[in-house]
Amino acid sequence: MHKWMREPLVHFLVLGAALFALDALIAGREDDPRVISVDAKVDGEARQVFRNARGREPNEDELYALRRVWLDNEVLYREGLALGVDKGDSAIRERVIFKMLSVVETGLKLPPVGEDLLREWFENNRARYDEPARYDFHEAVLAGERSEASVRAFVETLHKGVPGELNAGLRVFKGRPHPTLVQGYGEAFAKALESAPAGRWQALATREGWRAVQLASVTPPRPAEFESLRGVVLQDWTDAVMAGQRTAAVRALAKKYTIKAEAGAK
Repeated sequence: MHKWMREPLVHFLVLGAALFALDALIAGREDDPRVISVDAKVDGEARQVFRNARGREPNEDELYALRRVWLDNEVLYREGLALGVDKGDSAIRERVIFKMLSVVETGLKLPPVGEDLLREWFENNRARYDEPARYDFHEAVLAGERSEASVRAFVETLHKGVPGELNAGLRVFKGRPHPTLVQGYGEAFAKALESAPAGRWQALATREGWRAVQLASVTPPRPAEFESLRGVVLQDWTDAVMAGQRTAAVRALAKKYTIKAEAGAK
């Protein structure tokens, strides 16, 4: 889940549409063209975009990455205006940004890649390719209160019966990979489920409260093989290198500007 936050010029393509509205609002101010101000409106809109996408508030690292998205867009927009790429485009902000990004990309060049370099990149990014452990488990949904004490008592009762006899619903989860357990339930839950005995109900804490869970089975992780994925790895390496070059190019342009965080922007 965190990888998409690490490269603003990649994910601004995804979040850009939502941030363009904010860009247009802020761009209407008569500011010094060499000063870019990040204020509370930027953070507020960024938080709203993240809540809509992820269903929770961003942490500090995620909020910082969203600010960088907005800053990169703002730099591209101002540089696009300076080069006149807005001509004939009726001041449509997002098109100016994309046009300026195209101008930036014309100066980029992909370096040569040998087999050793590609294999090294593959090993350093194995998390993308290795098949994670997968978990089949059941959750007995307790009606009413879900405090730790009530869920633990419920689990003790489950050892004597089945959910259908206890005014409880049963949810069945198949093949859930470890990363989605961490994302959906929290690190503590994922770790507890890893070591849980199969077939036994347990009270496990999640980021949203306590749950009655029974591990059914585990499919072990499986390492990826470079040879069978070489084409995919080459494309991923190419995308990553070009994204890094785009980011560096835009950050170099940003050095022309003074970045100010106004009161209310954290």
